[in-house]
Amino acid sequence: MGNKNIGLNLDGLDFSRECLEIYTQELQRGQQRLESGQEEFTGWYRLPFDYDRTELQRILEAAEEIRKKCTVFVVIGIGGSYLGTRAAVEWLEPAAKAGFPKICFAGQNISSRYHRSLLKELRDKDICLCVISKSGTTAEPSIAFGILKEFLIEKYGREEAGNRIYVITDREKGVLREETNREGYKSFVVPDDIGGRYSVLSAVGLLPIAAAGIDVKRMLEGAAAEAGRVSSGENGSELPKDPGMCYAAARNELYKRGKIIEVFEAYEPSLASFIEWLKQLFGESEGKCGKGIFPAGLQFSTDLHSMGQFLQEGNPVVFETILNVEDPGEDLIIPEGAGAALAGKGMSEVNRAALQGVTAAHRKAGISVIRIDLPKADPFVFGSAVWFFERACALSAYLLGVTPFDQPGVEQYKAEMRSVLEKE
Repeated sequence: MGNKNIGLNLDGLDFSRECLEIYTQELQRGQQRLESGQEEFTGWYRLPFDYDRTELQRILEAAEEIRKKCTVFVVIGIGGSYLGTRAAVEWLEPAAKAGFPKICFAGQNISSRYHRSLLKELRDKDICLCVISKSGTTAEPSIAFGILKEFLIEKYGREEAGNRIYVITDREKGVLREETNREGYKSFVVPDDIGGRYSVLSAVGLLPIAAAGIDVKRMLEGAAAEAGRVSSGENGSELPKDPGMCYAAARNELYKRGKIIEVFEAYEPSLASFIEWLKQLFGESEGKCGKGIFPAGLQFSTDLHSMGQFLQEGNPVVFETILNVEDPGEDLIIPEGAGAALAGKGMSEVNRAALQGVTAAHRKAGISVIRIDLPKADPFVFGSAVWFFERACALSAYLLGVTPFDQPGVEQYKAEMRSVLEKE
C-alpha cells in the first residue's frame, strides 16, 4: 500500500475554499520567501532534502550505542529542545523497536519534586543523558544537567559518566560547547539556520527519537514527500488546491472574523504531546505585535465532559482544528457487558462516531471546524505532519504580518527572572 498524503477538510467552515483566494498573492510571496534561502532561520524548509547524510549516520550509530549502554535515556531540554521528541515518542510508541531504552525528560520545568522523583526512578537503572541547548545557559536544562551529571558521576565515576553524556548544541560557541570540547562528550549540532520549534527533524529530535527505536529515516522520507508535493506542483502551489496554503488562509480568515482562539483537538491520547508542540509552534511564531491566534489543546472525548459546554454555548471566539488519525491501528471489540447499543462494535468505530457527532453538534452551534486527516500513526506520517505544520505556520504568520522565526518577548521574562535571583 502506498503512502497516503495528509488531508485537509474545510467542510466545517461557513465559507468556501474559493473565498480564500483573496490570500493567494500574499501566500505565494510568503512561499517565495521560504524557498529563497535568503530568509533567516528557514533551514528547516529544505532540510528533508538537504540534511547531512554523514551526520545522520553518526546519529544512527550513536542510537545503537545508547541502546547497548542503558535502559533509560534522559532527554534534557525545554520548548523546542524536547517537545518534538516527546510528541514522536508518545505518538509512535507502537512503531518503536523492542530492546531500546525508555525515554524520560528533564529540564522542562524547575520543579524539585519532579526531578527528585526522576532521580528516585533512575537509581537502579542504567542511564545515559542527552542535553540539548544551543547556548547552554537556559535555566531549566542547565539546572537539570547539573543535577543529573552529578548523579551520573556518583553512579559510574567521572570517566564513564562522560561516555554516557550526549550533547546537542551550537557548533562552535556557548558554555555547553566549551564543556563538551573540554570533557570529550559525543556531540551533535543545533543548526544555525533552524530555530528550536522548527528543529524536530534535525539532530535535536533525530538523536533521541532514534534512541527510542523509531525509524528516523522514514520520518525524513515523510517530510520529503510532503515537501515534494509543494515543490513538484502536485497541489498547484496555489489556492484552493494547496492544503498548507488553504489551512493558513482559513486560520487568518477566521481571525478576521473574531475567532482568536484555535483549539487543537485529538481523539487519540497519543497525540497529546504533538498538540503541545503545535501550541509552541504557532504561539511563539505568531504571538507578536499585539497579534496572533491563541493556540489551545483538548483531548476528546475526555475533555468533552469538562469543556464541551463552553465550546457548544460559550463565548464564540473559538474555532476548532481536529487532528484525525484515520487508521489508529489494532481495534478492540466492545463486550456485551457495555450494553446492547455498544456491544460488538469496535472502539475505533465508536470513537469515529464521537468525532462525527461532536463536529455536527458544533457546526449547528455555529462553530467553525477544520479537520486535518493523518493517515495513520507511523514515522512517515509523523515526518509529513511536522513539515506540513511548520510550513503552514510560517505562511500563516506572514499573512498576519509578523516574523515567524523570532521570539523577542521570551527574553523579557528571562531578564526579570535573573534580576530576582540576583537580589536574593
